[in-house]
Amino acid sequence: MASPLKRTSLYDSHISAGAKMVDFHGFELPIWYSSIQEEHLETRSSAGIFDVSHMGLFRFRGEDVRSWLSSVSTQEYMKFQPGRCGYSHFLDHNGHIIDDMIFAVSSETEVFGVPNSTMIETVMAWLSQHLPGDGTIAIDDISAETSIIAIQGPKSALILEDIIGSSNVIGRFRCQEIQENPLGISGWIQGTGYTGESGVEVFIPNSEAPLFWDALITHNKVVPVGLGARDTLRLEKGYLLSGQDFLWPGKGEATVGLPEDFLSRTTFETSVPYGLDLSHDFIGREPLMESIGGDSKLWGIYCPDRGPSPRPGHAVLDGKEEASRVIGFVTSGGPSPSLEMSGIAMGYLSSCEEGEEVWIQSSRRKRIRAEVKRPPFV
Repeated sequence: MASPLKRTSLYDSHISAGAKMVDFHGFELPIWYSSIQEEHLETRSSAGIFDVSHMGLFRFRGEDVRSWLSSVSTQEYMKFQPGRCGYSHFLDHNGHIIDDMIFAVSSETEVFGVPNSTMIETVMAWLSQHLPGDGTIAIDDISAETSIIAIQGPKSALILEDIIGSSNVIGRFRCQEIQENPLGISGWIQGTGYTGESGVEVFIPNSEAPLFWDALITHNKVVPVGLGARDTLRLEKGYLLSGQDFLWPGKGEATVGLPEDFLSRTTFETSVPYGLDLSHDFIGREPLMESIGGDSKLWGIYCPDRGPSPRPGHAVLDGKEEASRVIGFVTSGGPSPSLEMSGIAMGYLSSCEEGEEVWIQSSRRKRIRAEVKRPPFV
């Protein structure tokens, strides 16, 4: 018998707003309210709000917590002062990405981290194995008691100021405790997000989430946004999706159509331009260095012609002819609302250069012309 789906503290709010609910990795979450395209474009032009409470929240604490985190991840936490956020990968001993994480330095002895929803238990187990034996560092998993609401878009600062005051309007990759405000909500706020727009993610107790959501949804410059537009927004910016654009070996099965272990990747192969600091030692550093100059890496792919949109698992070839060579596979793909629904994708390709023409096998008999690009697409 299947386990019942988990619901966030905002489930009733989503139903009241007319959301189409779906099963997302064991959570019952909104895929859309009005339409994916409308919600996407509203976020780009004004602002959107997202319930991302399925994501996790860890609190790392201890006198040497930043030094310890540096030893187990690709980022050098010692370079981040309290009040700053960053991005990092956790690697295994073979240099393969286990998961990525946005982190926020609260103080000299406390750091918050946001693991992906499907990787909460995996990352907790991995990091717990590498804690100092003397008990000086601790990890608290406060995911279940925390709701996460993201406000994203060019008008997000105006909306925040209207609802919880100017003292809670913060800059990109900044963070702080929520200051006194008219709603009386408490928690944590950081200038991060998954859309490429300015905005924040707000971490509050579950009991306070409906109050904050209702205040946001009644503002005339914001719309609720579901998982569908969240995915198209991040794809346009070339942001990786854990489990789809990389997958730790042995953690579930990859997209149908991909070769075995195709998503087992190093940080260099993902072409991430941030989150990697080679000035310090960390787990997986040596094999990671050995992957420099490898033939395969993640590229953006743009389809200028009308036709079926690229989808995960589609093969990418170096020509249209029957005998053309497969040079990679799409990992994320779909129509881009900001580009009049033109097809865009990301995928690991071998021996490619920006601007090169490639062909996507969209069906057994049809290939779509495409161009290799370096994200973002918009």
